[in-house]
Amino acid sequence: MNESLDKAYWIGLLISVVLPVLVGLVTKQVTHAGFKAVLLLALSTLNGFLVEYANPGPGYDFGTAVILTLVAFAVGALSHFGLWKPTGVSGKAQAALGGGTPRSV
Repeated sequence: MNESLDKAYWIGLLISVVLPVLVGLVTKQVTHAGFKAVLLLALSTLNGFLVEYANPGPGYDFGTAVILTLVAFAVGALSHFGLWKPTGVSGKAQAALGGGTPRSV
């Protein structure tokens, strides 16, 4: 059995890694963390459903779209806390569009 992922799934996974930076660009430093999490979940939902729609497979599967949403949210949260926040990219993204100065860690 030789399984492979279509290009749409790989692009969706890459977008999931970048979503926390996008959330940082549209929020401010003082924005409540819960709001940022809900925004990340909304963007992950959009990502999951669009990836399933773009998948060249036989048809649209709602269950797969939900799974893709959960994977996108998990990857986004993990990349935020494991990659973007420790390197300071999150703070710089929030400061980029007038979100205030980055906090020192």
